[in-house]
Order: sequence, then structure tokens, then C-alpha cells
Amino acid sequence: MYEYRKLSSQQKAELVQKRLNQGFPPHSPPHPIQNESFYLITVACFNHENRLNTAQRRQQILNQIFEIFINKEVQILAWIILPNHYHLLTETVDFQWLSKELRLIHGRSARQWNLEDNISGKVWCSYSDRAIRSERHYFTTLNYIHFNPVKHNWVKSPYDWQESSIHWYFQNQGKDWLRRCWLEYPLRNYGKNWDD
Repeated sequence: MYEYRKLSSQQKAELVQKRLNQGFPPHSPPHPIQNESFYLITVACFNHENRLNTAQRRQQILNQIFEIFINKEVQILAWIILPNHYHLLTETVDFQWLSKELRLIHGRSARQWNLEDNISGKVWCSYSDRAIRSERHYFTTLNYIHFNPVKHNWVKSPYDWQESSIHWYFQNQGKDWLRRCWLEYPLRNYGKNWDD
């Protein structure tokens, strides 16, 4: 998204045409793989602005997400809600349903937060997804989600971030399980350049 803004008008037109030729939407993230069991869902605030800038807002979004997923019987296996984006590791996703529900959540929260902050403007970008391809990919994604607040310099330890599933895993699987997972499935370059 941010690289697109640096392109000339002709380059933008060529890129949009290429996306259309591939059957992708002109600007939104495509969702070409829809027959897998597990997905990493990522949603960013517009321009990566810190609109989820309070624990209350982060918890509000998390509560609303869990509410819609529970009603649909879709499992959220891991999560992290940060000030400018969030990640969900999910099982079984109906992408048309997900798009509709996220638009509703994001529309309500954008209106509320714009009123609270006495500003107007776009708050959210469309979501992107990555199909999980293997057990290694699954557990590396789990580690990526939990390490995300450290990666972005919000905290020094993943355990210091409250709106994270790491606390659920700590309580239900234990710190030794999390440590083994981290050692067996290291991040390496996972997620490199995703924020560009």
C-alpha cells in the first residue's frame, strides 16, 4: 500500500491493470486461497496510525471479534491487538462473511473513535489473509503473533502486552510449552517487509 503511493500515475495504472488481469480487486488485498483450514488475518489502521491507542479500544475490538466469531463457530486460535494493527490466527473462514462482519465492526468503531477524537477520516484498511501451509507455518505464525509487540517496540517481552493470546497459552499450555514452541519454530525472516 505504501509503495503504491510512490508510483507515477502511469505505474499506478499499469499495476491496477495487472491486478485486474489476474482477477484481483484493483486496490484491496486479494483472497485467492480460500480452501485451507487455517489463516493469518491481518488488519491495519489507515496509514498505520495508532487509532487503537488505548487498552479500552484494543479490548473493545477484541471483544467484538470474539463475539462475531463465536456466533459463527469459527475458532480464533491466536490474537494480538496493537495500537495500529491486529493479527488473528483462525480456523475455517468464510471470507464473504468475514469481510461483511469486519466492515460492520470497523464501521462502528471508526465512527465512535472519530467522534471521541473530534476528527473525521478513514480509520481502517481492508484485511489481508495468508493461508497456513504446514505445521511449521502454523507454529511460526503463532510465535510471530505473540512476538509482534516486541517486534514493533511496544514492549520488551511478549508477556508484557495484555491484548494477546500469549496469556491464554501460558495459562493453558504453560511457559515451557511456549518456550519449546519458540525454539522449535523460530521466526527467522517471517514477516520481513510486511509493514513496508
